[in-house]
Amino acid sequence: MNSNQITKGIKHIYNNDTKIARIIDLTDKCDLKPHNKYYYSLLKAIVGQQLSVKAASSINKKFFLFFDGKPSPQNILAKKDQTLRDLGLSWAKVKYVKDLSKKVIEKEISFRNINNKTDQNIIDLLTKVKGIGVWTVHMFLIFTLGRLNVLPVSDLGLRNAIKKLYNLRKLPDEKKIRIIAKKNGWYPYCSIASWYLWESLEI
Repeated sequence: MNSNQITKGIKHIYNNDTKIARIIDLTDKCDLKPHNKYYYSLLKAIVGQQLSVKAASSINKKFFLFFDGKPSPQNILAKKDQTLRDLGLSWAKVKYVKDLSKKVIEKEISFRNINNKTDQNIIDLLTKVKGIGVWTVHMFLIFTLGRLNVLPVSDLGLRNAIKKLYNLRKLPDEKKIRIIAKKNGWYPYCSIASWYLWESLEI
């Protein structure tokens, strides 16, 4: 992903979906910024699961500071469960970050050439880790790898945004979201459409 691709994607969505076009007019430009800190991204995703943005940010800050900003798989596995629990992680999340770390060390999870893998290949790979489901991988694909055509159909924020913007009587399910995406020309830029839908919740 680069800025030209994002600009092209925004133009595509703007020309195809009049409702999201209004959101584009009211908000800043989509600023997805892919990076290669893959392990850190997954740690943050696990730590922040089922928490408010504020709570997730607070615990992640405490967690990363404990490891001087650079938690390694080896360092995490070396810590006692109680030590990690005292940083604010639930017992389940302690198991999850250790499972991720163990699989990275044993190379069951490898980030080598990950940008050459398909979305489905990456979903199949990362969901081997306890505590990482399809939603977490969708967020990883969008915000870490910068994939442009990811539609996170299980995301509650996205479902709420679609319900609000398209005046639906109830939260849309996966099938309904895909129908709306196709009808309104989101493909092949579903990630950008999703970004603006999330932004619409703040308007």
